[in-house]
Amino acid sequence: MSLPFYIVDVFADKKYAGNQLAVFMDAENLSTEQMQQMAREINFAESTFVTKLDKTNNKAEIRIFTPAHEMQFAGHPIIGTSWVLMNKIFDNSPNEIKLEVPIGPIAINKSDDLIWLKAAQPKFWDTFSKIDFTFFSNLKVSDFENQFPIQEVTTGSAFVMVGLSSKRALENLALDKDKADEWMKQHCKTDHRGLYFYYLEGEKLFSRMLCVEHNQLVEDAATGSASTCLQAFLLKYHKPEFELTNHQGDYIGRPSEIYFNGKLSGDLFDIRIGGKAQFVAKGEWEA
Repeated sequence: MSLPFYIVDVFADKKYAGNQLAVFMDAENLSTEQMQQMAREINFAESTFVTKLDKTNNKAEIRIFTPAHEMQFAGHPIIGTSWVLMNKIFDNSPNEIKLEVPIGPIAINKSDDLIWLKAAQPKFWDTFSKIDFTFFSNLKVSDFENQFPIQEVTTGSAFVMVGLSSKRALENLALDKDKADEWMKQHCKTDHRGLYFYYLEGEKLFSRMLCVEHNQLVEDAATGSASTCLQAFLLKYHKPEFELTNHQGDYIGRPSEIYFNGKLSGDLFDIRIGGKAQFVAKGEWEA
């Protein structure tokens, strides 16, 4: 069985930046095991599989896999898959489409060269002590900012938000893989476990996402799902409306720009992230 696929760089202003994504079309007859094997073979942070396509109504159903497991929601795969569908698959390059992912439908719209998604309502879970992090990282207590809590947040995929007091602390960050993995297994509420470190300076936001997969410490170039969590977190604790750009991937040679446009009205979060995508390649995959 031969499947067409596309490769795009997401949250990238140019090729070979941002986060890589493979988008597999015509995947409705693949088993979950086959999708997982293909995601492991290409070994990008995530790959997507289009399992249902409705060209008449500009809708699609997709599944999202890391090399290790399936995701219920992930930002850069949704943005990148939307770019492929809007520019390569659907007729007339529509400005609005809908994607169905395991957590439900996601509305997508295009404005100029940015593709935007609207995230689900967030949930705010446990808060943690700074001291915990000094046991499995090189961070000192003085390296943490003091305005906001350290907290696990989810909009479909969960991450622990960890604010730092300087860009230098973020740049020099190092984790003990085994100790960090043990801490996450003990404290994170879902099987998807990630730490999202950030530094906020005025309207400048810098971030790094680290997790453990296949017993390896992995850093992501651009994490849309974590960005929706961070946007929700900042709307709750920082200010109820803002626009800014989240810079991620700088320290692994894949600079990324994730655009935030959020608003909190009462208890209702309007969480939107946007980004550009760059077309890299297309081909046929023998499944």
